[in-house]
Amino acid sequence: MALSGTQSFMPDIGDIVQEAYERAGSELRSGYDLRSARRSLNLLTLEWQNRGINLWTIEEKGITSITKGTATYSLDAGTISLLDVVLRLDAGSATSQSDYQMSRISQSTFATIPNKLQQGRPLQYYMERREVVDANADGTDRFDSITLWPVPDSSTKYQIRYWRMKRIDDTGDAASNTAEVPGRFLPALVSGLAYQIAMKRPDSAPRVQMLKQEYEQQFSMAAEEDREKAPLRFVPQAYRT
Repeated sequence: MALSGTQSFMPDIGDIVQEAYERAGSELRSGYDLRSARRSLNLLTLEWQNRGINLWTIEEKGITSITKGTATYSLDAGTISLLDVVLRLDAGSATSQSDYQMSRISQSTFATIPNKLQQGRPLQYYMERREVVDANADGTDRFDSITLWPVPDSSTKYQIRYWRMKRIDDTGDAASNTAEVPGRFLPALVSGLAYQIAMKRPDSAPRVQMLKQEYEQQFSMAAEEDREKAPLRFVPQAYRT
């Protein structure tokens, strides 16, 4: 028995759409059908961002230009959520570089801080979620931001390093593009697209419920596998009053 010896199967958008149409009991017949399917794919991956943490979308970013007396800084475009944020002191120094975990506070907690202009080493941050992408390029983009407190008291001492969950890339216009998902999520992606297509086509209506169940099952299996597997340790701590 001969084996291929490869593990590189990654269908392009055209193949994904074709497979989804076949599962929906229909055919891809026009350019509009492909455009409609791409739109559904983009909406599907946006839905996945609301289902929890996708490990392949986690990446480390940083804010390296900290200005003394400036509290608010924009995050990188496409940031869905922040997982961890640290304040880095003396970045690049092998002997003195240090990272300190920063605490996230809510808008209501930030509002109760009496002196929001107080300067010092930042200990906390408030994240404002407001990303709006400006498709017309008229200068109205609004990105998520963090506000540090206390306000930085130095322009050279600090950096912010953060681990974020980023938005999954769009499918793009070319059918030869590939989806920004790992191979383990391809069955869920195809199943989800087939379900989306069936909902839009009257001739596929009898398959909608079956396709929905298959999609949920495939996504559940992929999400269960796509989780942190490092050991977790809890250390009890006693407080004396």
